Amino acid sequence: MNNTAKLVISIIVPLAIGATSGLFTETGVGSWYQTIQKPSWNPPGWIFGPVWTTLYILMGISLYLIWKSDATPSLKWLAILLFALQLALNFFWSLIFFNQHAIGWALVEIIVLWLSILATIFVFARINNTAAWLLVPYISWVSFAGILTYTIWKLN
Repeated sequence: MNNTAKLVISIIVPLAIGATSGLFTETGVGSWYQTIQKPSWNPPGWIFGPVWTTLYILMGISLYLIWKSDATPSLKWLAILLFALQLALNFFWSLIFFNQHAIGWALVEIIVLWLSILATIFVFARINNTAAWLLVPYISWVSFAGILTYTIWKLN
């Protein structure tokens, strides 16, 4: 497979997972999310779409750099497996929080997600430093989301 196809696939996969998880994310007027207590510093709803789209694109570029690398097959397989794990956990957070309304379980899940992103960054760094650094905005946003989830859990 050529590198252009790898790049397109690498970007489409996280975007597709994100779009699918977005189906569970209902924050509009009359939604469950509007009925729960949130901190004053809760971001406005319109910010999440552009932020997540940007993060998914950066994640895709990061995955591409790993996929096209000449790392040993076992190291590359581990890196891609960790990437897939954190992407699955990313998907399930929306389901747990927005669909199941299980704020406490969403908090537990986001901690596991954060740890899996960190592990992915460390393994990616062994292959390509740029790929690892491209995930830093993602772990930063998930850190913020974790603090927000904790605060919402405490308020409710």
